[in-house]
Amino acid sequence: MPQSLAKILIHVVFSTKNRQPLIVPPVRDEMQAYLIGALGELQSPSLRLNAQPDHVHILCNLSRRLCSADLVERVKTSTSRWVKTKGDAFREFHWQRGYGVWSVSESMADAVMKYIAEQEQHHRRYTFEHEYRRLLELHKMAFDEKYAWD
Repeated sequence: MPQSLAKILIHVVFSTKNRQPLIVPPVRDEMQAYLIGALGELQSPSLRLNAQPDHVHILCNLSRRLCSADLVERVKTSTSRWVKTKGDAFREFHWQRGYGVWSVSESMADAVMKYIAEQEQHHRRYTFEHEYRRLLELHKMAFDEKYAWD
């Protein structure tokens, strides 16, 4: 019997528009639960995720039926629509237009999960902008500074 199998782990990062710190309690926990459900519906189960006040990190197993751009677009659209129902403070909620996606080898999955889990400690010392630049440089990705933050 023929099978089509894939295991593609990806680390996804995107921020709120203009890095507005809108992902705050109690919506933060609800958003994380919503993201887990949305990823599951897209057959891209999360291994670890962490929503910070101005950005989100996701490590997931990318569905063999989706490309990373489609996954990110669908997750961002769905969560944006959902969070706008959480009250007046969120009516103007938007994600930034861009995002970062990096492949993760199985041998590095635990390290990436730890990195994502420790976001609170990390951001006591570093801004999102610093972290994002560092990730781009670490993965040897060229980027244009003027478009990195819209």
